Amino acid sequence: MKVLYLFTLFFLISSIPSFASAATEEEDVERMSIYKKTAAVSSIPWTYFAAIDQYERQVHDDPPEGRVTAFRPDPLFWNGIDTEPSFFPQGWGDTGDGNKKIDMTNDEDIMWSLGKYLKSYGTSEEDIRIALWNYYKRDLTVQTIMNTAEVFEKFQTVTLTDRDFPLPITANYTYHNTWGDARGFGGRRIHEGTDIFADYGVPVHSTTYGVIEMKGWNKFGGWRIGIRDIYNIYHYYAHLSGFEEDKKVGDVVQPGDVIGSVGSTGYGPPGTSGKFPPHLHYGMYQDNGKNEWSFDPYPYLKRWERIAAKN
Repeated sequence: MKVLYLFTLFFLISSIPSFASAATEEEDVERMSIYKKTAAVSSIPWTYFAAIDQYERQVHDDPPEGRVTAFRPDPLFWNGIDTEPSFFPQGWGDTGDGNKKIDMTNDEDIMWSLGKYLKSYGTSEEDIRIALWNYYKRDLTVQTIMNTAEVFEKFQTVTLTDRDFPLPITANYTYHNTWGDARGFGGRRIHEGTDIFADYGVPVHSTTYGVIEMKGWNKFGGWRIGIRDIYNIYHYYAHLSGFEEDKKVGDVVQPGDVIGSVGSTGYGPPGTSGKFPPHLHYGMYQDNGKNEWSFDPYPYLKRWERIAAKN
């Protein structure tokens, strides 16, 4: 059992994601130009192209060399196949830059081909959701892209790099690196987050731009809320004493938005509280398009804390 536990811990530590580097301001401007050009000729809002590209940017760790967009069409999507049935019978690869050459490495050709595919299903939100499911065949991927599109729609930009510490920097709190520590409640497992100890009722902030994906009770985390950001990362806030009243599943949030307050709920049926000192359990989970796993949030918390202290 001990060997298995150590192996699991080693695997999780070695799985800490290498985040795609932030695009430069010039790259963001060029990306937006391509998204909006494609939107104009396809009647699909630019936010969907941006959201799909943002998702692919994380899955593939940045765009291929020489490109500013990251969407890498499946060869069957691009070229089509001769057999039926198929969602891509004729192939969607097409030219988008007017040079009459269909190039699978050209940003405008790729985005235009994606636009043709999406428009073939229709232009409503539900039409686009169906088109995405038929391409990715994964519910979480579809929901992540749709959520990211909502974030881009609200803020009208893809340059969303601000972050915030999850508690007010002026609050009385303390924390150290507890990710990977052993936990016993509910069976032997490791701690998938960092505990930030503070008084009951201290406001809990969203650390990132994203969409509230989960809100409610969990026997381990008590009253908890989960936010999926534009980098395919799920942010988990647990042991809350309560939620911010106006925040609900599906809402877009930004760094600094109050989403709840520190408590000591969990380790039992709904309403259980006081089995441990009040604190915020903060976890981060990376999704790579196939799997999702926990990684250590402590280095990010320290960075965001330093930034918050300067502001």
